[in-house]
Amino acid sequence: MVPAHGGRAAEPVYRPVLAGRRGELDALAHLDEAIAPLLAPVIDVHAVDPCTVDLLSRLPAGLLATVDVSALPDSPETELVRWGVPLVPVIGLAEGNRRLVAHGAAARAYARRAVVRLRTGQDRAGPDATTAALERVWRLTRLVPEQCDLLVDAGDVCCPADVRLVEPRVRRLAEWARRHAWRSVSVAAGGMPPALARLPTDEPVRLDRFDWQLWQRLADLGLGYGDYGVSCAVPGDGPADRLPTLRYTTDAAWWVYRWSRRGGRGDDRFADLCRTLVAAPHWPAAGAGFSWGDHEILRRARGGAGAGSPVNWIAWSTSHHLAHVLATLLRREREQRGGPWRADQDSPERGRGGETRRAG
Repeated sequence: MVPAHGGRAAEPVYRPVLAGRRGELDALAHLDEAIAPLLAPVIDVHAVDPCTVDLLSRLPAGLLATVDVSALPDSPETELVRWGVPLVPVIGLAEGNRRLVAHGAAARAYARRAVVRLRTGQDRAGPDATTAALERVWRLTRLVPEQCDLLVDAGDVCCPADVRLVEPRVRRLAEWARRHAWRSVSVAAGGMPPALARLPTDEPVRLDRFDWQLWQRLADLGLGYGDYGVSCAVPGDGPADRLPTLRYTTDAAWWVYRWSRRGGRGDDRFADLCRTLVAAPHWPAAGAGFSWGDHEILRRARGGAGAGSPVNWIAWSTSHHLAHVLATLLRREREQRGGPWRADQDSPERGRGGETRRAG
């Protein structure tokens, strides 16, 4: 992410906030190992079970996930150091003393760093009170600012009014952040609406990416970029929708495909959806080589596989989204060489085309 002080280069250029579900974790698992270090995902975990821990253990080499367990009870089972997987803790200012000590132990056990997450809608105590809360965090975790990445979480921004409301809050937090020598400072927001069931079916529907618009309006601050992938920032992501659905990311928008055409088998209906997407102007020139998700979509368009499930649809949509955002950020870095976006000299070439397909 973009360094807060001193022009120090950092490896990741993108910090997506993803739900700790099978679909999102499958998308991360299929990242090419050459570009995995360019992402620093924040995983929101809402339940601890062997499946979640196993999926976290299968992430590519070089991708060290950060995990937020603030939604879980403070118990020994939610101490990251007990999971046996290298993870970076995400720390909130309101965490209890016991959990802060446990987060400090997890940070020292693996990467010797942590992510401090400030939520613009909740952490609004003022600069001095925020600094006092932060000093408590550092004291109990036994970490220092240089070991911490700051994530300013703007939450849900689903319309122009949300962007106008959130922007000054982020600017105030960014000004406050200059008091401390963070490893990096990033802003994340989610622009996907909480419910897609109200959208028309059997035609692609364009939705503006207001999270991306927010970051562009904040460009003068030099903050790193994060988002909520193709999901809503509101926990739960709206009511369940069993219709075949893909959420396809482009530069300024998502194209949502929800197919309810009757007749024929369900596999045929999803194949029709995929054929429509593959024929669209926003289908990437690299086609199936752009990401694992695009590869799977093209297979369905050609009738070479079944329709899958809602978990698969989220996985393929997320896979394309990660590849698209990363490619966009790397392209901006090349165009603004010497500016705030500085990655390894070889990273843009390794990351060209987003991600490549891995077996399995």
